Amino acid sequence: MIYENEFVVCILDIAPFNDGHILILPRKHYLDVEEIDELTLSAIMNASAKMSILLKKTFNPDGITFCQNGGTFNDLQHYHMHAIPRFIDDGFSWSEPKEEFKTERSLKEIKLLLLKELVASD
Repeated sequence: MIYENEFVVCILDIAPFNDGHILILPRKHYLDVEEIDELTLSAIMNASAKMSILLKKTFNPDGITFCQNGGTFNDLQHYHMHAIPRFIDDGFSWSEPKEEFKTERSLKEIKLLLLKELVASD
């Protein structure tokens, strides 16, 4: 364990992309980010800032990547955020689609769909 408080624990990933790859996990069980209460969400973000500072001081990376996978893509079946120290030419990259990005909708159409749903859910 690298860090803990009443809301979160931060541990090293057992299959790290780079030295210092940390997982930030809420103590209480959640699967997806939208299930998490406000205090725990705040604690996760505060821990991500603390881990960023720690990783920068310890490993002097070129940057930090933070990410989380939800739903089917959450391989732990428990919400967790990755904090990954990044180095130029480390081989880690954003996963691109197998095929060229395609959409039949304009950004304006997508925006309207999202705003319509946002208003409906309030």
